[in-house]
Amino acid sequence: MNRLHLFFLALLLTVIGLGLFLYKFLMLDFPLVPDENAYTWNIEAHIGFNAGLKPIKVSLFLPQNTNNFTIVNENFISRGYGINTMTKDFNRIASWSIRRTTGPQDLYYSAMVRRVNKKKKYVSMIPPEIENPNFEGAYLEAAESLIAEIRAKSADTGSFVAELLKRITDPQPDYNVSLLLGKQASKPKMIDLAVRLFSKAGIPTRSVHGIHLREHARNIPLAHWLEVYDNNEWQFYDPVSGSTGIPDDFLVWWRGEEPLATLEGGKNLSIALSTLLSQEEAIYSAVERERIKKPLLLKFSLFDLPIQTQAVYRILLVVPVGALLLVILRNIVGLKTFGTFMPVLIALAFRETELFYGIILFTILIALGMSIRLYLEHLKLLLVPRLASVLIVVILLMVGLSILTHELGLGRGISVALFPMVILTMTIERMSIEWEEVGPFEAFQQAVGSLIAATLAYLVMTTKYVEHLVFVFPELLLVLLALTLLMGRYSGYRLFELRRFKELSRK
Repeated sequence: MNRLHLFFLALLLTVIGLGLFLYKFLMLDFPLVPDENAYTWNIEAHIGFNAGLKPIKVSLFLPQNTNNFTIVNENFISRGYGINTMTKDFNRIASWSIRRTTGPQDLYYSAMVRRVNKKKKYVSMIPPEIENPNFEGAYLEAAESLIAEIRAKSADTGSFVAELLKRITDPQPDYNVSLLLGKQASKPKMIDLAVRLFSKAGIPTRSVHGIHLREHARNIPLAHWLEVYDNNEWQFYDPVSGSTGIPDDFLVWWRGEEPLATLEGGKNLSIALSTLLSQEEAIYSAVERERIKKPLLLKFSLFDLPIQTQAVYRILLVVPVGALLLVILRNIVGLKTFGTFMPVLIALAFRETELFYGIILFTILIALGMSIRLYLEHLKLLLVPRLASVLIVVILLMVGLSILTHELGLGRGISVALFPMVILTMTIERMSIEWEEVGPFEAFQQAVGSLIAATLAYLVMTTKYVEHLVFVFPELLLVLLALTLLMGRYSGYRLFELRRFKELSRK
């Protein structure tokens, strides 16, 4: 029953840990590897115009969050203007206003755009209202005739949309399309006609305007798309090719037939759009995205802690990884060490001293400490005073080594102060006892085993991939806990014992 209970607990911990890990990786886009970069774009809209003595009011459509991008860190730059933002008909609008100003004016809107790649589509169970396309006379007859012809050749909304767009964008359109388009048929005019014809056919449609995000571009031209309501969701269509979907680099700015910006009280309005690509660490990009979408999710996470505290936990969270490695080395491999977690703590000290210098300093301290501990044995001291004496000696040795190496110009020797003095004291005491009870060879063997375990723990704990995974996905420690619990019931041969019990293992 106890074994079944243990297996169930380990399974539960594993499921919870891996479930949280997969959720953060697949749904929240937390990166699996360190130093992974996420692309962000800085976009800017520059509005210029000339003002007279009349009150000025400027309206600008603002870009919107989509399945591919999210807008963060918006800034409005204007001297002396009042600024107000609102939402109208699914569009975001910024309005600048001032009672009196003259001369050339410059207004700026800037924002940072991050990629999010959400899978969820915008679904609406309530069909939107269809506006009156306002066809009259000959234009009404041409529109009805064109719609009837296309409807007879289409099977569903998708094929109807594709055929109508093909007719409108044909370099040599038929009589009905030519009449409806008129002279100088520009792309915006084609899109406007398509929206009106779809409305006449009873298909809710709206025009979508935006930009293609480039690495570095100025005076970016606007791109236009169509959005058609079909099967309870909005589908994007390329008005030229009729294909569905929009490019991955397309940022939706606004919807509707109104211009990007309007001006009241001034003249010579001009708008210039520009983008600049930059990079940032993917983990911070993911954190900022989730801070916008699900602030409660990060409120109780490591990323909400102060930076100094986060730095501390970046070190502490690798300790369980070293502990798991030590369990494997002791219980599975059969490596002998002094103490249970002494190698892990020594490995933490190696992080600052570096491995080569750490091994040398550790060996010197243990050798000198052992010599003095064996001398203290002749004084027949009680246990507690003897441990206190060894502790004082260890500290004096650490101070002496720091001063000596500093005078010799060996800067790494100063970091000997980072060794855990109490652990060193207990290691010296345990080694002395082993020396006396089972002999120098056994004591030396355990000392070497401790050094090997500390070295392996250091190599694992300082791997940047391990540090990244346990800090970004601390729930993986539940999986480590499950593995540790399962190995706690292991009672088979250790690897180092196979040779010793070779004959028994055959039987």
